[in-house]
Amino acid sequence: MTHRFALRVYYEDTDLAGIVYYANYLRFIERARTEWARARGVDQLRLHRESGLVFAVRQIEADYLRPARFDDRLEVATAPAEATTARLVLLQEVLRDGEVLFRARVTLVALGSDGRPRRLPADLLAPS
Repeated sequence: MTHRFALRVYYEDTDLAGIVYYANYLRFIERARTEWARARGVDQLRLHRESGLVFAVRQIEADYLRPARFDDRLEVATAPAEATTARLVLLQEVLRDGEVLFRARVTLVALGSDGRPRRLPADLLAPS
């Protein structure tokens, strides 16, 4: 199941030409992943407090297809692609009016407070 997260491009998100600065797409998809996890019942702050568990991006493949501009209304679509007990791969797209502007394949892992890999929470691995 695909989760959708809406956002608007602010002046601070753009470069001198009024185009979204490339690194900000990573911020957009990070926010969307947080909301995706929250929608699945995962409270990351509580998880960290109670078990020391945090999520880390292990790998990301990004494809910049079209520019977003100042004041655009965007939507980030997030969908799980693969999962094991130790890693989760999500497909994320940034869209404007249904047109894909940016696409990423993100591999997440869970780390304990000691920085070592841990099992991912079952809520993230369960089918949507």
